[in-house]
This record gives sequence, C-alpha cells and structure tokens, in this order.
Amino acid sequence: MSTPQERTVAEAPSLQELQQRALAAASPKAHDAGAAIVCDRLVRIFSAEGVEVQALQGLELTIRQGDLVALVGASGSGKSTLLTILAGLDVPTAGTATVAGCDLLEMSVKERLRYRREVVGFIWQQTARNLLPFLTAAENIALPMQLRGRRSGAGGAKQQTARVAELMEALEIGGLAHRKPNELSGGQQQRVAIAVAMANNPPVLLADEPTGELDSETAGIIFESFRTVNRELGATVVIVTHDPMVAGEVRRTVAIRDGRTASEVLRRTVTDEHGEESVNEREYVMLDRSGRVQLPVKFLESLGMEHRVAVDLAADHIEVRPDDLAGH
Repeated sequence: MSTPQERTVAEAPSLQELQQRALAAASPKAHDAGAAIVCDRLVRIFSAEGVEVQALQGLELTIRQGDLVALVGASGSGKSTLLTILAGLDVPTAGTATVAGCDLLEMSVKERLRYRREVVGFIWQQTARNLLPFLTAAENIALPMQLRGRRSGAGGAKQQTARVAELMEALEIGGLAHRKPNELSGGQQQRVAIAVAMANNPPVLLADEPTGELDSETAGIIFESFRTVNRELGATVVIVTHDPMVAGEVRRTVAIRDGRTASEVLRRTVTDEHGEESVNEREYVMLDRSGRVQLPVKFLESLGMEHRVAVDLAADHIEVRPDDLAGH
C-alpha cells in the first residue's frame, strides 16, 4: 500500500507535461467560427523621441458575428488605437488580431487595401471627413463600389444604382440623393456616411465617436441607423463612444482601461410572469489568460485597496479583501 507521500510524488506532473502546459498557454487561443473579431494578447507600442508608450498591453477581445458592441474608456485608454487596428489603418506590434477571418498582422499592402474596401466599413467622428464635398450623397455612396471595380457594363451600373437606393431607403435618406454634403445637416451627413461605409456590404462596421458632434436627439437617430445596419443588413457593429446613451443601448458594452479590456456590461430583455418586458443589466470584470483582472476603481477606493490584496478561495467563489497585514 502506497503512502500519501508516494501518491503525491506519483501524481506530480513530469517536466514534459509542464512544458506542454506552458506551450498550450502561450499558443493562440482557439475561437469558434461564430467570432467576427478576435484579439489575443494584442500589443501596440508607439515610440516618440526615444520614449515608448504601450497603448495596448495584451488586450483580449472576442466579438461574435452579428453583435452590436460599444467600446468605452477614458482618453488614452487604448480604445481608439484598437479601432484603428481593426480598421486596417494601423498595425499591431505583437499578438494576434483577426477580423472576418483576415489576419491583421500578416496582410500585404494590397491585401490591406482590399480589406479596407470590402471587409470593414469605417466612420469617422468628424462628419465632413467621411464624405467628398464635391459629390452628391448618392455619388458618395456609389464611390466605394466604383473603386472596387463594379462599374463596368450596364449590368454593373444597374446593380450599383440599386444598392445605393437600397441603402438610402434603409437609412431613411432617400430624399437626399442629389444633395452635396454642405447641403446636409450633421445628422444627415452621418447617415450618408453609414451608407458609404456599407456600400460594399462589409461584414463589420466600425465607428469612432459617430455622435460626438451631434445633439442628443440627432444622436438617437444616428444610433437607430446603426441598429438598422446591424438588424436588417446583418453587419457586426462596433462603436467607440463617450455617449452614455449609446453605451447604454447596445447589448454589450466593453470598457478598456490601461490598454486592456477591464469590464463588460451585458444586457438582455427578460419577460416576467405578467408578460412585462424589462432590460436586465449585469457588469462583469474581465479575466485574461494569465488570470489577471482589473477591479473597478470605485470598489478599490471604497475599501482602500492598493498595492496588494488578500485572496482566499471559497467553495464557489474567490474572496478579495484589503491587505490585513498593512504596515508589515
């Protein structure tokens, strides 16, 4: 009969097993086919005058196809850097980033151009930046299709015209087809910009503070346009925003802090026993592959937690408490 010590030795993992575990932990994470966007340990470092700044510090994020997500965070948190990487406008320093099956670290210059034309649509905060001032609304919407090479022949022109009409009708701007940007309000310009971004029917639509220059009523109209794109046109929509109205209306809000995903708010509609519908909202902190979490600052401040905390394992949860040996 073996002793407890002998059993412990027998159960201890071998060096080879430990090496296999380490390699498995370091390898890219496997994701299901339903993921539209996958970022794994994403790093972006900027260098200026000999000083390195880490805008993204091992960020992890997965967004499923057909989702409608808001990215929020303080200025300098890394959310805009993440968006420009996903848009193909910047290249990450390390890690992996995949959008609609496209590897953003491995693309050639030609592949990156095709990616920006066909795979993602992008909307800038500055309304004037999204449209060419000398073209009408309809001509602006048609331009991405022309650049893609879909203007040859009568059949191609007919399809292009039909697509422009379809988008303008869906976004309720059909009466603006022949107006130039300076003849449109800020909200109308942003709806035309959304149509431009969706012209080539990309699977992913990205928007950087799209309501930042608009009043609250107009911002509500623009957000409804994003709902339409998500619901009726089938695009996965990711919006960077400071607008609490927008952040509170999406199904999922991801907060980024210090270059990492810090927390998520998930919302779902529930029906009670009387048939009344309400929105159930729950906030979660994110757990990365190394076991790190970013606890909400307000929680830490309320308990005076800093530098180190005490952690204990309970039957079904982990307890995190202020350092009980402070001063030692």
